Amino acid sequence: MKTIILDKSKKSLSDIVFHDIRELIETGKILPGSKISEASLANKLNVSRVPIRDAMVRLESCGLVERQLNVGARVVTLSFHKLIDIYHIRERLEGLAARFCAENISRGGLDKLQGLLLSQSKNIEEMQTYYQKGGDLDIHYLIVNYCNNKHLIKLFNESLYYLIRVYRFQFGMRGSRVDGAYQEHKAVIDAIGNGDGEMAELLMRQHIRLSRNSIERKLEQGGFGESRKII
Repeated sequence: MKTIILDKSKKSLSDIVFHDIRELIETGKILPGSKISEASLANKLNVSRVPIRDAMVRLESCGLVERQLNVGARVVTLSFHKLIDIYHIRERLEGLAARFCAENISRGGLDKLQGLLLSQSKNIEEMQTYYQKGGDLDIHYLIVNYCNNKHLIKLFNESLYYLIRVYRFQFGMRGSRVDGAYQEHKAVIDAIGNGDGEMAELLMRQHIRLSRNSIERKLEQGGFGESRKII
């Protein structure tokens, strides 16, 4: 990784280090279950160990890192059962976020959601994949962050979102759910655009439930194998 150049007008060094380590975990460059060496990371990122320690505290708080007595810090170990648990929480939390979003989103926010959906449709046609990049390039992230409920946003962003992204990257975003997931996103955004909070919540919960059901069926069939493809 290239040497970090700090732009003080935008982000602190701790923020940049947190982002870079998080990205290493999300993309599997630091493998699930592996022990984390602060000295090694400091050398890799060309920083002191102080921002590394700050980043480790934040990574632990958002569920990407676990500390074990007499062992130290390790990247969280992934399992399909943990993933199912997360989906149960997501169904309720993101359903409520979609309702609030329909009731509170601005014209500019809606334009951004619709524009992102359109750009993603082109990628599906060309690549037959539906991997969403993070933050403002992720429909789920945008819907939560446009919901105008600070407590819900904080819970999602600090406790669930980054862990969800680790699973997405590690297990892939291709397969039979690609077109269905896109159409479900479109229906949710249409409901948000119509200001129909009840329908937006219903559709978002249904979308996440269908994805969870797909995972559970594959688990029962032992169908992930080496490809481990999940939507």
